[in-house]
Amino acid sequence: MTESNPKISKKPYDLYGERFHANKHLLTPRLLKVAQHIHQHRSAVLDKTALEIAIDTQTSDATVIRAIQALGFSGFRDLKIVIAEYLGVTRRSPARVAVTVNELSQDARGSIDFVLDSYRISCEMLAAPDNRQAIQQAIGLLQQAERVAIFGIGASAILADYTARLFKRNGTPSYVLNRTGISLSEQIADMRHADVLIMLVQSSAHPEGLVTLAEAQRLGMKIVLLTATPDSIFAQHADVMIEIPRSRSADKMPVHATPMICLEILVLGLAAAAPVATMTSMSKLYEISNALTRPGARKNKSS
Repeated sequence: MTESNPKISKKPYDLYGERFHANKHLLTPRLLKVAQHIHQHRSAVLDKTALEIAIDTQTSDATVIRAIQALGFSGFRDLKIVIAEYLGVTRRSPARVAVTVNELSQDARGSIDFVLDSYRISCEMLAAPDNRQAIQQAIGLLQQAERVAIFGIGASAILADYTARLFKRNGTPSYVLNRTGISLSEQIADMRHADVLIMLVQSSAHPEGLVTLAEAQRLGMKIVLLTATPDSIFAQHADVMIEIPRSRSADKMPVHATPMICLEILVLGLAAAAPVATMTSMSKLYEISNALTRPGARKNKSS
């Protein structure tokens, strides 16, 4: 008889429950009310904002945040990551890194194989018929856009910024939605109906993504989604979804150049579809660059 694998039956670590039981006697009545509500309604909390939890508990959103921080979490997003991991929705990034590193060989060969295999799998999926068709549809939407908005936070914020620069170089007005808090709200306020939104998101229903999605829907914008989780709430509302795995498996650390490969395909595809605008923009950039490097320009700058 085959022995069962103890790792499969092992329950996930309940970090929130441990902190709640260890600290609940230290909380004020209002903070305890919030903490108890979160403890009893974890699945629902994943899909709610701090304000919605405040309404459920008849407190304030500031009280919700204080309760979360009183239990040792940095904020609402940190709490959601912990709860999601416990419920099996996703694995936290530090945990994925630990799993990946522990399984690699002690020399460089394991790392080389892991990264190359991850990109090979991703590129094979990008080249699959469904994704090819989705990419063509996305380029078609981008051709009709007045501007392109690129949403991404965390590591994806850097990709969003770089992609916006590529679009601009090729003559397509673009902007990023890659901040958090009030800074993100300032970026969202610039969204318009005629823009097309590219979203770099995974399964986590974080407030930044949900608010951006809601505003895009309110404005009637077209949405292109790049994700490894086709069953997420974002996928349900996207006009086009391009599925891109971020690693060899969900419990391994992600490799971040994978979505960049797809983004560069979109940028190049749009440039090829509108060559006149692309060449005009590149010529203008070339002229400006030459003007900046002329000896006279340097002299004027130093005087």
